[in-house]
Amino acid sequence: MIPDGVDLRRYESLPSTMDTATALANAGAAHGVVVVAEEQTAGRGRRGTSWASPPGAGLYLSFIARPTSSSLPLITLCAGVGVRDGIAAATGLAPSLKWPNDLIVGKRKLAGILSEGIAIGTRDQAVIIGIGINVQPAAYPPDVAARATSLEGELGRAIDHQALLSSVLTQLSNRLAVLDRNPGDILLAWRAASPNAVGTRVEWDGRHGVTAGIDESGALLIKTADRIERIIAGELRWVL
Repeated sequence: MIPDGVDLRRYESLPSTMDTATALANAGAAHGVVVVAEEQTAGRGRRGTSWASPPGAGLYLSFIARPTSSSLPLITLCAGVGVRDGIAAATGLAPSLKWPNDLIVGKRKLAGILSEGIAIGTRDQAVIIGIGINVQPAAYPPDVAARATSLEGELGRAIDHQALLSSVLTQLSNRLAVLDRNPGDILLAWRAASPNAVGTRVEWDGRHGVTAGIDESGALLIKTADRIERIIAGELRWVL
């Protein structure tokens, strides 16, 4: 069952659900419009990477959110919590969250989130939340098998795609509503689901340090030899 307040638009195949959702948002689509496709022929991830999206092997969707300006810094973390909640409710598997936008099992990636803003700072601002969940091992190419995983691969059984979709949309909608009312709840939930956000070695821009949690705006804190660095974007290499 699709939750109240969600307007689901289904497609057999799209180049990218992000592109279709962006066009809808630019045309005035409301909060809660969701684009879902059985396959993407040009799916994309964070920082220009591609997202393998073969037919029926994963869950590929983009959610149009119309957040308040105060919610913007935490919206990706909020989406991570909502997607994690949805996966756990539908399957019993509770992945960990990895800053800023991954869901992992052990050291392998199960799902990713891509948030892109539109007209930020205006009355028409929106954020497109793209979600890709590996349901079957076929959702990722063999050359990334060492760093990716899937729900069916982890659980050893078939997953009901529609039940998973309904659960993810329900929990994501609930978490986005909480974000506007009480962002502290989102931070608490994210921290509880992300053990690697504290005490994990990372490297970036030729530097290295140890994660020290996230601050109230969702930035990752890294302890180096002489200071605490605050990271809001960029490429990190996690030494998990």
